[in-house]
Amino acid sequence: MSGTIIVGVTDAASSRSAREWAARRARETGRSLLLLAVVGGAVGAVGEDEVVARVVAAARARLERDAAELSAAGVDVQVRVDSGNPVERLVEASAEAELLVIGGEPRGQGHRGQHGRRIAAGAHCPVVVVPEDDGVARAGIVVGVDGSDVSDAAIDFAAAEADRAGEPLTLVSAWMPVAVPGDFGMYPDLYLADLESIARAGVDRVAERVRADHPQLEVRVVVSEGEPAFVIGEQARSARLTVVGSHGRGAFARFLLGSVSEEVVGHLVSATAIVR
Repeated sequence: MSGTIIVGVTDAASSRSAREWAARRARETGRSLLLLAVVGGAVGAVGEDEVVARVVAAARARLERDAAELSAAGVDVQVRVDSGNPVERLVEASAEAELLVIGGEPRGQGHRGQHGRRIAAGAHCPVVVVPEDDGVARAGIVVGVDGSDVSDAAIDFAAAEADRAGEPLTLVSAWMPVAVPGDFGMYPDLYLADLESIARAGVDRVAERVRADHPQLEVRVVVSEGEPAFVIGEQARSARLTVVGSHGRGAFARFLLGSVSEEVVGHLVSATAIVR
């Protein structure tokens, strides 16, 4: 199913936003779309099979209505209903996808927010988490830069997306002085200036590489003192897409994204792609 965009469909309001986001990208890139709903796994209660069968039938009917609407708009779309653990099923499905798109909570609250972070951490392909539409006019791609391998992968993904869409790319790098306990006094000016200089030199090297790879792309650079997730979030408020790297690893119960990507996904201000 290479080249397919999978949308994880739930009853959350943000799920419709995710479906619409994925449909736009499918139309723009000529990719096919798979609408995938996951019904909770069986526990063995009396009469459960009949209940699950009704839920599966209802979910399939809903997906088929959505698919008919998207097909009429020119999208090549299929539907699938699985049963089991939603996190596990979506992670498994991602192995055969180019992109997995899911809805997310604006502040990452509740079980759906937790599910979204675990799916993003475990997926085999980039994951885009889409909050409920807030009506903000959006343009441009924002990506976090920290010099790591996962940051490089996120930058490549973001640059290709910005180049494809003809939108500007903003490279964001944040720097922070070493935290010290108690009343340590003022930081030396030279120390702070050197921290900023190191951060700026790093992101400038990235910008040079991106411009060489994408000569027509408008590349902007933002270097700011502060918590990286906060700095990225401030730049992303009017962006069409935010991109961060993921350090996802481990068993399902212990999936981690990494502190910055975890914070960005946990406080969604725009559609956010998590790239490993």
